[in-house]
Amino acid sequence: MSLTAAKFEIWGLTGSITTESAEHFEFANERLWFWIGEIDRACNRFKDDSEIQRLNTSNGKECKVSATFEVALDAAIRSSEMTGGLCDPTVLSALLHLGYNRDFDELVDNQHTSDQTPVPSPGISAIKFDKDGHKVSLNNCIIDFGASAKALTADLVANDVMKFGGVAVEIGGDVALRGIDPRNPWTIGISDSLTINGTEPSVAMSSGGIATSSLRARSWKVNGETANHIIDPRTGSYARGPYATASVSAPDCVTANAFATAALLWGEDAGYHIAQSGFSARLVRNNGVVEFIGGWPEDSE
Repeated sequence: MSLTAAKFEIWGLTGSITTESAEHFEFANERLWFWIGEIDRACNRFKDDSEIQRLNTSNGKECKVSATFEVALDAAIRSSEMTGGLCDPTVLSALLHLGYNRDFDELVDNQHTSDQTPVPSPGISAIKFDKDGHKVSLNNCIIDFGASAKALTADLVANDVMKFGGVAVEIGGDVALRGIDPRNPWTIGISDSLTINGTEPSVAMSSGGIATSSLRARSWKVNGETANHIIDPRTGSYARGPYATASVSAPDCVTANAFATAALLWGEDAGYHIAQSGFSARLVRNNGVVEFIGGWPEDSE
């Protein structure tokens, strides 16, 4: 196997794409930037002309949406349903109240003051999705696909490329793996930061998805306390559970991402929910103790 790889940056995150042969790398790279462009136009809430921003500023009016937006919305709804509502696209108001209304580099360099009282998020029932008419409207909420869109992008690229051979797509800690000989699997480094330096523990996997969510990766000061980007829709405030980092393996990256996000909100029940769903995980407590769930191998470097 002769791997061909490239690194890239998008959405303030690092990423990489790797194919098991040079012959289909150019196609893989083309599909990567095709889907990044599609998802960016549909789902980037920081772009005034994106579909999600148009929907969020529509004051509840019905909006026609593209096929890409529908795929992203389906992924967000599925993520919510399989986590009991904890991976929720309607937490954007709460995130904005905590100051996350600007580029993260600007946010982390400043103290933020909020006098907003946290309130629970409305959940996916506040999203009206007319699939036949390709229209969406929002009932007194605004939405963000940040928890699922980058995972979906990785899955979409990998699904396009897998017919030509093995491919690994990683975006900001979300990894989609497809099509490689299971006797010679991918080796994936696991980190609770946004970068991999080669010294982290690793896990081997042939196909599926691996996602890592961490309270340590994106945090900032709000009213003198350290807030994070994982919002608990039940309270409208940020995660305060026993786990700082969750890495989950599942059949696809969207599913892995949903469970990694929810794991930081399930508290002591995280391992139970992950194992009962048939997935594996590496959970790191706030004190650094590591727990392995559902057959995830113990750390190796």
